[in-house]
Amino acid sequence: MLFSENLRVALRALRANKMRSILSMLGIVIGVSTVVALLAIGNGATSSITSSISSSGTNLLTISAGHSKSGFGPGAETSKVASYLYYSDYDVLTRALGTQDITTVVPSYQSAYVAKYQSQSFSVSVTGITPQYADVRSLKTSDGRWISDGDDKSQSLVAVLGSQTAKDLFSGLSPIGKTISINGVKFEVIGVLESKGSSGFGSSDDAIYVPLQTGYAKLFGSNAVHNDKKTVNSIYVSVVSTKKMDTVSAEITFILRQVHNLKATDEVDFSIQNQTDMLQTLSSVTSTLTIFLGAVAGISLLVGGIGIMNIMLVSVTERTKEIGLRKAVGATRNLILMQFLIETVTLTLLGGLVGIALGVGIAEIFTALKLITAVVQASSVLMAFGFAIAIGVFFGLYPAYRAAGLHPMVALRYE
Repeated sequence: MLFSENLRVALRALRANKMRSILSMLGIVIGVSTVVALLAIGNGATSSITSSISSSGTNLLTISAGHSKSGFGPGAETSKVASYLYYSDYDVLTRALGTQDITTVVPSYQSAYVAKYQSQSFSVSVTGITPQYADVRSLKTSDGRWISDGDDKSQSLVAVLGSQTAKDLFSGLSPIGKTISINGVKFEVIGVLESKGSSGFGSSDDAIYVPLQTGYAKLFGSNAVHNDKKTVNSIYVSVVSTKKMDTVSAEITFILRQVHNLKATDEVDFSIQNQTDMLQTLSSVTSTLTIFLGAVAGISLLVGGIGIMNIMLVSVTERTKEIGLRKAVGATRNLILMQFLIETVTLTLLGGLVGIALGVGIAEIFTALKLITAVVQASSVLMAFGFAIAIGVFFGLYPAYRAAGLHPMVALRYE
């Protein structure tokens, strides 16, 4: 019997029991669709985090006040030891760091205030910055302009709004030239930023930016002063190359140790975050999570394979006389084996195709609802489909061998 004839017999047998065939395929459909959808969501999350961090600058070192201190033993926790960074630290770093290794040093002070426009008011993150902040954080205005050196030096009462903040305060109207109140201080809106989305570490969309010197003089007050010195939350250092990151980080540590009068045995009272290292770590974590999700979804494929094996065993029992008749008229063991194996693989194949379509559909729904931008990769689809076929062959072998092993006379007498 030719392969094409075996295929026709297999399809005829599946059509004869449509409901049973559909139910047996259901496990494969659910398994494949789950694998495809979860891998697409995991890949989307990885891509979103990677692009969001990369858009903030991969050659970026972020210096923050305080350092992480880890405890040991049962119940130990990691905590942040409080300390301060000063505007004077920024001045020292600007003068001391070699220009051949860095491009920009930028300070920032951030706090939360209530912003108001007419009847609208929201609590929002307000960040005092220098004009170079837009370069190191890859920020661009979609309307109006960014803060200038003149704005900072003259302590101008101007502000740039994140895209979401502009929508919240102005309900779609252009805010350029309008006056808003931040903690009771009037600011003129001079720009609105392009939307960048959130990476889970804060978003420029939900923020307001003001000149740093304006903030010190008219907004931040005593909260931004310690020991009669202006404080900053962060200092950003843009490095010319990722190869120079470790060198510049070590140089910063040496300079700030001297400035903060720390001895060689003292713990540092600041932390330096390497954007490239963070990107690699997060990419590794999200990739591992994606693989884990795929493995969990793969379990449902195994369950589906077991379901198909059970159905095929029932089919062998029901068709015992048919098998005996085929053998009596000359069908070989291999032909019977091939027939039932083709039926199993056909079930798996159809279930896999439906599962792929359903999985892609689920991923598209997540993207359409803007829950996450799911990324369906060809490798994920091929892996899920190939795994489904392999499961079909694996779980189809036993019923096929059982059918092929029946003795013709015993099969013909079977009631």
